[in-house]
Amino acid sequence: MLDRDTTPELPPGMTLAWGGTPPPRRGPKPSHSVAQIVAAAVGLADAEGVANASLPNIAHEVGVTTNALYRYVSSKEELTVLLADAGWGPPPEGLASSGDWRADVRDWTRAVLDRLLSRTWLLDLPMRGDPVTPNRLAWTELLLRACAAAGVRGEHLLGCETMVTGFATAAAVRLATPAAPAEAAAVRDHLALHLPRHGSDELAALVSDGRYPVTAEDREAFLTAGLEPVLAGVAGMASIF
Repeated sequence: MLDRDTTPELPPGMTLAWGGTPPPRRGPKPSHSVAQIVAAAVGLADAEGVANASLPNIAHEVGVTTNALYRYVSSKEELTVLLADAGWGPPPEGLASSGDWRADVRDWTRAVLDRLLSRTWLLDLPMRGDPVTPNRLAWTELLLRACAAAGVRGEHLLGCETMVTGFATAAAVRLATPAAPAEAAAVRDHLALHLPRHGSDELAALVSDGRYPVTAEDREAFLTAGLEPVLAGVAGMASIF
């Protein structure tokens, strides 16, 4: 058994995210909970973006000094991890539980997209490594179950999860600030002149068909077309591996 001096430290925020308590520190007893600090950070991010959830702003929101926040979290990095998990929140009740893996992957992807577009500041947070916090893992578990129901097994489940999550996240980035119809038309006219000269034949064809750039009105068609190869990829992984 590893002793205290040799036990590897957990990633920042992981202990607190799973219900642990901050280590005791010198000074006055904390007058708030970690959950209250994180809730204040989420409220600030919802109001004006993640930059608004700065330590000074959070401290002002809860009525403490900036230095006093370190009684609750050890660093801004730790707070960011907790902010991300709270921002994601738990998956909607009953999500991806139809028993039809294709429908479940579709529903999961759309739910992720809805969550990211309702809180676009989540896209501005750093993404490092695998999720390790409760809410993030609850979302991941649902997708893994859907991929497993398709027949994907073992180590390939993570590859399947990465493929679907990658599409959902990339779609959210694209749809978070879609071009307005008039702007999209102007962009298409401009690109139609220049893309052929640069040998970008596939892009030029998408522009000519009115499929690029994507507008808010194109969302459903974009998702439907994008999800089909993703689902084919899941089915392919199940048949190959």
